[in-house]
Amino acid sequence: MPAAGTSTKSDERRRALVAAAVDCFAQKGFYGTTTHEMAQWVGISQPYLYRLYPNKEALFAATVDHVSVVMTETLLAHAPTAGGAGPALDAARDAYAALVEDRNILRFLMHANCATGEPLVAEAVRRCYAKQVDTVRQLLGDDEAVRRWFGAGMLDNVVAVLGLADVDEPWAHVLTARRATP
Repeated sequence: MPAAGTSTKSDERRRALVAAAVDCFAQKGFYGTTTHEMAQWVGISQPYLYRLYPNKEALFAATVDHVSVVMTETLLAHAPTAGGAGPALDAARDAYAALVEDRNILRFLMHANCATGEPLVAEAVRRCYAKQVDTVRQLLGDDEAVRRWFGAGMLDNVVAVLGLADVDEPWAHVLTARRATP
């Protein structure tokens, strides 16, 4: 008989919990979300949540790992097979933009960066960045391109989370690189 929490059904519940955790943690972050709220969100009991994950930190770290996999798969799925760094960069930015259209993923990632005071979360966030650096380097080819990608990505995050595409102000035009509306 498998150990408690290791059955196929438990694995399915664990995956469902982690997928739902993206949305739940995106709302109030690591520090503002309780395990009671998380269990209610997913429709399981809090004791069962603790059978699947020993604590909130472990659940949050597993959720970071899940999002890292989603990001990597999205970038690789949209990578051009040929065409050089320019088309690869454009394809990667388009893929990332499509991914963060789901504001919950973007908000979750921002909360993850803010929760790195927790050791397991910090390790998971570092793993996520390491994986994304490797993926972007694979797509774009060199370290300078990777740094440009991350710099542009951080700006894209600010533009997306603030909804600057809909703000017709000079400062927003600077950040979104668009012209003022006549």
